[in-house]
Amino acid sequence: MDLERLSKQVAFLIETDKLKRVLRQTLLTDGKHRENSGEHSWHLALLAIVMQEYAREPVDLPKVLKMILVHDLVEIDAGDTYCYDEEGNRDKAERENVAADRIFSILPADQAEELRSLWEEFEARESADARFAAALDRFQPLLLNYTMEGVMWRKHDIRKDQVYSRNSPMAEGAPQLWKYAEARIRDAISKGWIR
Repeated sequence: MDLERLSKQVAFLIETDKLKRVLRQTLLTDGKHRENSGEHSWHLALLAIVMQEYAREPVDLPKVLKMILVHDLVEIDAGDTYCYDEEGNRDKAERENVAADRIFSILPADQAEELRSLWEEFEARESADARFAAALDRFQPLLLNYTMEGVMWRKHDIRKDQVYSRNSPMAEGAPQLWKYAEARIRDAISKGWIR
């Protein structure tokens, strides 16, 4: 057994537990608690398993699951940037790159390279796997927000152009899910949940 390797892996796993402390601007369906980024990643992984048939192109599910599980680890340092926060999104990429440098470097070099590569692939959305994972990353909070009668959209006074701009890339990875989501957006607009 390589004790140094194991120690690095354990240190990474302990560090990544901090993701559970990062609160998002999405309510759980109990309507009382904000989702944390660890819960979000778990829910996305479950969505990938259940919704794989809606991917635009064939995907490598184990790779998609890995991507989903690492895509928000940078939030441990960078925090969660609300998707509709225009100011916060200006320096998001820079903050997240610095975070990725630190967090992935905790691992042994081979694993650091693999997980960093998966995170970068997710961010770039150039592969079928990344486009599907990113579509789910948009679908899940939209679904929860809709289920909770748009409470967070209403709280932040979100406009329909913001919702369409953020969520329309869903069609690149899962067009049927985008069609489903779009119907919910239209309904939310008609009910006044989205301005």
